[in-house]
Amino acid sequence: MSTDPVPVGTRVGSLVIGPRYNGPPTSGNGGYTSGCVASYVDASPVEVTLRRPPPLETVLPVIQSTVGIRVLGPDGEVVADALPAALPDDALVPPVPYADAVAASAGYRGLGEHPFPTCFVCGPLRPDGLRLFPGPLDDGRTATPWLVPDDISPEILWASLDCPGGWSVPLEARPYVLGRFTVRIDALPEPGEECVVMGLMVGEEGRKAYAHTTLSSPAGAVLARARATWVALTPTTPSPSPNPSRDLG
Repeated sequence: MSTDPVPVGTRVGSLVIGPRYNGPPTSGNGGYTSGCVASYVDASPVEVTLRRPPPLETVLPVIQSTVGIRVLGPDGEVVADALPAALPDDALVPPVPYADAVAASAGYRGLGEHPFPTCFVCGPLRPDGLRLFPGPLDDGRTATPWLVPDDISPEILWASLDCPGGWSVPLEARPYVLGRFTVRIDALPEPGEECVVMGLMVGEEGRKAYAHTTLSSPAGAVLARARATWVALTPTTPSPSPNPSRDLG
């Protein structure tokens, strides 16, 4: 069997983001899309950078890049890049008990005002979504319970790590979208398990906010962790931004 590297620019596959998995109304949820992109990288952790809103119901070619893989749009524009990455051990958020997460979820700010109320992960208008409603704790963390669905997969797990971190950012002041996402998965939860997802904003710089997210098992074991860069939309830019991560490098 040949072990020669795949030449740069070679098409290695394609992906389609189904309409169920939206974030903003007309584009894919950042976490779910990143999980789909990451499936083409044989490594963990994986870092995915979203270069523009991923279109729904569109065949997106996946090609080999110099350091990982690249996803293209229908006109050849770059939608996302992914490569192997590192994630520090301290990039985690300590969990609270499931009952405490249930109580925190009652204070979810998105129940009153939400920039994307039909989001697959955290949208209150999505009875068929993950319905992760991260509420604030007194120390700045967010917490949400998660009854793991029957269709759990790595892509769904990536989605679960998205919005709970985003809601630790002051989204009410101006909408943010996911720009860069680095995820490490240690184990998938079992369907029906009562898990907890925690989020915490750890920094801010201009239009960028940084957050950590952690998924924990019913026993409190860390199943997955993530580091995210969120990019604020400007008041003069239509939502979602045509290139939200242009300043991510």
